[in-house]
Amino acid sequence: MPTSNEIRRQYLDFFASKCGHTIVPSAPVVPHEDPTLLFTNAGMNQFKDVFLGVGERPYTRAVDTQKCIRAGGKHNDLDDVGKDTYHHTFFEMLGNWSFGDYFKTEAINWAWELLTKVWGMDPTRLHATYFQGNEAEGLAPDEEAKQLWLSHLPPERVHPGNMKDNFWEMGDTGPCGPCSEIHVDLTPDKSGASLVNGGDARVIEIWNLVFIQFNRDTDGSLASLPAKHVDTGMGFERLCAVLQGKSSNYDSDVFAPLFAAIQQITGAPAYSAKLHSAVDVAYRVIADHARCLTFAITDGAMPSNEGRGYVLRRILRRAVRYGRQNLNIAEPFMHRLVPVIADQMGDVFPELREDPGAIAAVIRDEEESFGKTLERGIELFEAACGLAQNKQITAADAFRLYDTFGFPLDLTQLMAEERGMKVDVAGFNTLMDEARQRSRGDGGQVDAKQSLFALVHQGDLPATKFVGYDANVADDAHAARVLVLNGPKYERATALRVGHDAAIVVDATPFYAESGGQVGDRGTIHSTHGAVFQVNDTIKVGDVYFHLGQLDQPNIHRDELPFTEEDPLLLEIDQPRRNKIMAHHSSTHLLNWALREVLGDHIAQKGSLVDDEKTRFDFSQGKALTAEEIAQVQKHVNEQIEAALPIYIDLAPQEEALKINSLRAVFGEKYPPMVRVVSMGAPVKDLLAEPGNDKWRRYSIEFCGGTHLKTTKDAQRFAIVSEEAVAKGVRRITAVAGDIARRAFDTAAVLAERIDAIRQEQPASLEQDLAALTDAVNTTTLPLLERASLRAGLDDLQKIIKEHRKTASKQAEGGVVENARKIADDAAGNVIVAMIDGADANTLRTAMDVIRKKRPEAAMMLAAAGDDKVSFLASVPEAMIGKGLKAGDWVREVAKVTGGGGGGRPDMAQAGGKNPAKLNDALTLAREFAAAKLG
Repeated sequence: MPTSNEIRRQYLDFFASKCGHTIVPSAPVVPHEDPTLLFTNAGMNQFKDVFLGVGERPYTRAVDTQKCIRAGGKHNDLDDVGKDTYHHTFFEMLGNWSFGDYFKTEAINWAWELLTKVWGMDPTRLHATYFQGNEAEGLAPDEEAKQLWLSHLPPERVHPGNMKDNFWEMGDTGPCGPCSEIHVDLTPDKSGASLVNGGDARVIEIWNLVFIQFNRDTDGSLASLPAKHVDTGMGFERLCAVLQGKSSNYDSDVFAPLFAAIQQITGAPAYSAKLHSAVDVAYRVIADHARCLTFAITDGAMPSNEGRGYVLRRILRRAVRYGRQNLNIAEPFMHRLVPVIADQMGDVFPELREDPGAIAAVIRDEEESFGKTLERGIELFEAACGLAQNKQITAADAFRLYDTFGFPLDLTQLMAEERGMKVDVAGFNTLMDEARQRSRGDGGQVDAKQSLFALVHQGDLPATKFVGYDANVADDAHAARVLVLNGPKYERATALRVGHDAAIVVDATPFYAESGGQVGDRGTIHSTHGAVFQVNDTIKVGDVYFHLGQLDQPNIHRDELPFTEEDPLLLEIDQPRRNKIMAHHSSTHLLNWALREVLGDHIAQKGSLVDDEKTRFDFSQGKALTAEEIAQVQKHVNEQIEAALPIYIDLAPQEEALKINSLRAVFGEKYPPMVRVVSMGAPVKDLLAEPGNDKWRRYSIEFCGGTHLKTTKDAQRFAIVSEEAVAKGVRRITAVAGDIARRAFDTAAVLAERIDAIRQEQPASLEQDLAALTDAVNTTTLPLLERASLRAGLDDLQKIIKEHRKTASKQAEGGVVENARKIADDAAGNVIVAMIDGADANTLRTAMDVIRKKRPEAAMMLAAAGDDKVSFLASVPEAMIGKGLKAGDWVREVAKVTGGGGGGRPDMAQAGGKNPAKLNDALTLAREFAAAKLG
């Protein structure tokens, strides 16, 4: 019986040695530069650009094992995991591809040979399906695939399939085509023909041969691709189960190490392979979800409240809940499975072994947080029961329990049944559908960009020549296409009006298109006939550049399109903006280098954004940087700037360039065979001549397609303006360079001088000065360390103000005491109603104590007035309370006159008002109210 590792190797070797396929590494499960996907959900994702005809590879045949996640979007198996024997959120997809090379004949014949000859599967247990066609879509039956299968199988084991089963689509849009599935009949008597595509585990699909021929556009239409491709996918876990004679994926050696670890950690009974056992369901859920989380976090995703992070948080909470509910384990446990996964799968996916401790820490943090959330969820359920009408939990409460606290609907229903209640299931399902639609992301932007993919793959848009590395103007370009945005799609323009969103494609451009973290260029496109197009952004699809913007000035000579293929155009980028972007981009490379110099080689880039205002750099780091570390990083970068290092940029073979000591490349990025090497301080030819030389560690060396300065000196200055956490184990530095950084340091120096001068002078306007300085420090771009120092100076000023207020308060309190004594001496009768000059809400109590000491038998109503408020304080002795005069009632009625309110105990109460002009009226009412109560 072959092991899972042997099965994987046999698959790769068969297609590499026999069929001439190139073995390629798996892409990350977090897709790069593809907004249409939450996760990599199929092996073909990394080749999507090839299928669309906008990208290429140095090979036409490929094979790999691709790590996949199906837990969101069109393909979502999350809710099925654990309940059956074959669904997973994370799985490996064995795949082989042809990019415009072989097609159906080779794909089907090789699949048959591998299954029956190499692995020795019983041919009488195999079934195949083919696409039966769809008249509404204009799609004919796939007779070619049918006939190919009939050369291997009898007619009763070759089955037609509908659009759902036999027309494969990656998502709502994108490459697609008919497919042919291979199923294995596991029934004892081989009688499972009727169960094909029936969702029955006794007859299970193991391999899907997809024939990519079409592209699904945003409007739902299908268009033929410029070339035909093969994309096959075989579930590795299912294959292992079949070849190892198991009836369940979870019974193979793929999951055995994890199940052993789960039992050891939780103390639960051993896994018994029962479908409906609560314990066994928990085993399957926990093992699957632990793998999914480990791979996703390793590849850069982090649990959060939105997008793919939200999906990961749901996955973790589902696993934890099953552990608590079915295995009775209350403490965090999921994180302890990370080392097991890294050890088991690290040979195939070495990235798992880079820092498993950091991955475990992220998961543990989430587990601990969810432990608290679970308790709050139970509290919400109790509250929902209390508010339920007709003994029914509302859909909103049930969905909130699910969405926020991880309670699945069946758990909420179970808890409700225990109380003799029901749940609004129909309403819950409606809210779930709405949430699924939201989880697909920003549909408008995605659809618009996807429409550009569709236009490119049609093949009538020429590649754009980028000349922007050496020039900021192109004066001999021509418009290859003018497009207008119509709803969610760009379409060929027949007219172009001022202010309407449009895109212009040209044959040559100096405009840099958004890529690698650097934003796209802005600028203008001029025609010889006087039309001006304002470019607000530049993006590219494959080799085609799209200049997005609006017509700013119409064609003054003609009414038709202002830009045509015959017209020579002048394209001019916003050079001052580009200069700022380049300063930030080159500084980002220096920052990446400096972080490793200060913190160590474990620092890895996790994302970046470079524009004309800042650079934002995310990197792996488990704790916040200290002030000393921030100062060192900033110093290192500025030293490199002051050194005026030449910035060398050259193309090099990727394989050779990767050998350069200390070179940095972003994990998950696809690099071409010839890569662009950006070196700050050392010529690229020297790096390639001595790639292993340790002295190259002194320089920033990276793969990069962006635009850069000629020398580091042109960056002028560099300032870190913030440092913060963006996820567990990931920190973010935001920094500025160039003139922005220089002004930031200058402004900080001016503010420091101003604070020091005010500290010494202590002018009468101190409080107003402090407010203005605080606003400046909080809202102005400043270096982080200088901002911290300035805030310390502001704290000193605040302390001075407090001392001033304290002195003034003591002086005021002396006057209040004197006024109170005089009122006590002069007052007649047993009710005292008076305003205390110079008092406020705080010193009224002092006045009350003075008067009460002299006149304990009297009821008192004291008032103080400011510019825009009034304060009242009332005191009533016990004897008068018995007669009906209560302080709370008294002060409440009096305060109403001044537009306020208040209250309190019968013996003591306070209130406030908003209109000091009504104070005399209020005091008159105070006397009348007391007189009425006391008779």
